[in-house]
Amino acid sequence: MTTETIIAFFGISAALLTPFDGNGHVNLALLCEHANYLLNSGTTGVTLFGTTGEGASIGLDERQTTIQAIVGSGIPTDKITLGLCASAISDVAAQVQQGMIFGITKFLLLPPFYFKDLNENGLYDWHTQLFKLVEPSARFILYHIPQITQVPLSLDLIMRLRADFPDRVIALKDSAGEWSDTRLVLDSKKIPVLVGDERLLHKAAALGGAGSICGMANLYPKRIADLFESHTEDTMLSSDVDLIVSYPVIPALKQAMVTITDNSDWGHLRAPLRPLNSRAKSAIESRFSQNRVVA
Repeated sequence: MTTETIIAFFGISAALLTPFDGNGHVNLALLCEHANYLLNSGTTGVTLFGTTGEGASIGLDERQTTIQAIVGSGIPTDKITLGLCASAISDVAAQVQQGMIFGITKFLLLPPFYFKDLNENGLYDWHTQLFKLVEPSARFILYHIPQITQVPLSLDLIMRLRADFPDRVIALKDSAGEWSDTRLVLDSKKIPVLVGDERLLHKAAALGGAGSICGMANLYPKRIADLFESHTEDTMLSSDVDLIVSYPVIPALKQAMVTITDNSDWGHLRAPLRPLNSRAKSAIESRFSQNRVVA
């Protein structure tokens, strides 16, 4: 399958929230049920272990059992993207190999996030060494989320990696939320762009954006898919995003899931994350209770 074919069918991938049980273990049954629900409700794929999914808090052994459960639940491997989260190249390679064993070839690649003020050539070398270490069939979506990593991917670096590794670098996920920068990448026509901020998705889609990996798809899979197809802003959804990002995002999304699904199991977080304070929780409950569904 060519790079163009892989990305042509990207569309909307839900950045899966990861449910935990009361003992802190990944709630595999709930996760698999939710992932299948999303694929039957408008999304074209699911992404495991991303920022929204608390991927940085999920260890290698847990990743293995989670991938096995997801694939075993009937989700086709070509619908799955795996988030990668490590600074050591060998650790990232191990996460890649873990997915490849199950037939997963799409990976969402965070840059090395421990060291700061990195030279662009150093970042280029890190990516180059990773690509040489893993199997040639592994495909990567570069992940630009500097508000989390503090390691921005410059336009020059993105273009350099895409030009030098066109069969490895299949897309950019731009989660910085800076429309002027996103537009520059879109206008270049050099690399497919997936936006992470749902408030920008309609504008990106109108300019040829390839889709999105986004957290709000956990809550509103069909609305996100409709927004992408119509190129028209869902103003109420944008307002919901405004509310979510005004609080710690992952606890807020999980509280919204608890409210919409009436399932308290979605509320568990893994340390160091903590639940919302009572005021924030009330605000989320008030907004999302009107959208309660069984999911």
